[in-house]
Amino acid sequence: MLKTLAKIGYEEPSPVQKAVIPIALTGADCTGQARTGTGKTAAFAIPILEQLDLDFKGVQAIVLAPTRELSEQVAEEFRRFAQDFDCEVVTVVGGRSMGPQINAIQRGAQVVVGTPGRVIDLMRRGNLNLRDIEFVVLDEADRMLDIGFRPDIEKILRQCPTDRQTLLLSATMPPSVERLALRYMQDPQRVDLSQDGISASETIEQFYATVDEERKLGFLVRLLLKERPQQAIVFARTKRGTERIYKHFADKLPGVAMMTGDLQQSKRDRVMKRFREGSVRLLIATDVVGRGIDISGISHIVNYDIPEYHDDYVHRIGRTGRLSSSERGRAITLVTREQGGQLTSIEVRVNQLLNEYKLPDYEAFQSRGPRPKVNDSRNRGKSWTID
Repeated sequence: MLKTLAKIGYEEPSPVQKAVIPIALTGADCTGQARTGTGKTAAFAIPILEQLDLDFKGVQAIVLAPTRELSEQVAEEFRRFAQDFDCEVVTVVGGRSMGPQINAIQRGAQVVVGTPGRVIDLMRRGNLNLRDIEFVVLDEADRMLDIGFRPDIEKILRQCPTDRQTLLLSATMPPSVERLALRYMQDPQRVDLSQDGISASETIEQFYATVDEERKLGFLVRLLLKERPQQAIVFARTKRGTERIYKHFADKLPGVAMMTGDLQQSKRDRVMKRFREGSVRLLIATDVVGRGIDISGISHIVNYDIPEYHDDYVHRIGRTGRLSSSERGRAITLVTREQGGQLTSIEVRVNQLLNEYKLPDYEAFQSRGPRPKVNDSRNRGKSWTID
């Protein structure tokens, strides 16, 4: 493992890795809470690979994640750490043909990474047996519970041996996750790095801007022209809102894409591939990409709609702040005058006051004059004006 880590350029463990890996290597159950993007995957992948019986061809570890994208990302990280091991990792998610997944399990895959729904499907078909499981990981447990996976998670855990090791990793630890840990884990040791990670004062500058609802689109145009982001994600709350913003930019700028939960998996894959490659520079999305997308080039997060829950704010801004040590990410949240209470909840959650963001040449309120022209001619054409 040390040889592999040196090969892929790991020099120093992150705080969550430094805290979780020694505990996991003892075989104890552990819950780890840290901001998204702090290296939680390595914190459980490395100790699991160290303890697997590589001579046994059968499923020994299962990792559950809330989304297909996160599952595939986690599996890829596992494979990267396992490049010098005789270990097969299989991803089992919906939206993919079941045949190759079944074949990989039958060939003797030792690690299964997937979404609870597809795992249940394979169990019901008799293609996935959990009797030899020694390690269970619940990755982004809070998000899995948010989207209704609790019954599936409990069904899967009940099929695993009781003497397994269970690791639970999450950016937040609401009561629902605490109850899950209490019921299915044995005296778990707790690692809580949430306060250090959430403030993110060293890597993310956090701002708010007060804008009338009907003026937010124009404000966003001017904001992007001013900031000239390397790569940006604009988060909207609804599919309809996401589509409206996307349509406004799609015919004015190259490198714009949209991501919503009901987008076909093949299209989601293409969008994320282009985003990782850098050909997509502006991604308009719902919270489907608020978790587990590890892309280092994102310089800006814009919360076009303030998150409904303050925990979602933590996950959204975790997409940025991963640039080089000399650069800092920026998170800018648009807030209407009626949403002051939600802004306060966010500030309490991250334990800091957000700075006010202003555009000196832009009137953000209807009462201060006529609505500004949004379709600025500078945005037209094939080249990026946000460069």
